[in-house]
Amino acid sequence: MNPTTSKTPMAPTAEGDHEEKAADRLHEGAVEAEGEHAVSDGSGLDAEADKDSDLDHDLEDDLEEDDSDRGPSGLAAAAAAVVAAGLGVVGLTGAWTGRVVAERETLLGQMKTASGGSVARQISEIYGDAWHSTALVNGLFALLALLVGVFALVRPAFGAPAADPQPGWVRAVATAGITLGVLGVLISVGMYFDLIVALPAASAAAG
Repeated sequence: MNPTTSKTPMAPTAEGDHEEKAADRLHEGAVEAEGEHAVSDGSGLDAEADKDSDLDHDLEDDLEEDDSDRGPSGLAAAAAAVVAAGLGVVGLTGAWTGRVVAERETLLGQMKTASGGSVARQISEIYGDAWHSTALVNGLFALLALLVGVFALVRPAFGAPAADPQPGWVRAVATAGITLGVLGVLISVGMYFDLIVALPAASAAAG
């Protein structure tokens, strides 16, 4: 056997394997270097995810700031509109405070005229004062309804410039409260000064 001829075919195979391994190592090194470069530049998947999360947080912060600017203004206007309408109704129909004040004036009038007095004085002290006190209390409720309704309409003008327009139902309720307030004030003034219904005259009571 010739040992030289048996070893000759193995040399090209070993050399080819060495070249392939070297090429694989170069390719792996290039991939690793590219990955490290992408990470250092912030262009990897993690960096993109971080950027997306930062954008989401910024959008949420902007929305929260907008809600904080718009929320108090719209809520105050809506509440004021409802309160104005309620006060307007109370100003027209009367409240228990008006009845209490009227009963107090009636009691005081009875105490003042218990020892005697003219018919005109009894009418004024017992009936007239109670009547006028009721009109005064109702007029105060109506005036308050008018002021609160005006506040509900003009409140958005003093809010944030970028606030949404006032809802239509808020304007409608506020306008209703103002209308009831004006009507209540006019009726109360007329009743207080005896312009609508006058007090009974002393001559008619004596007759």
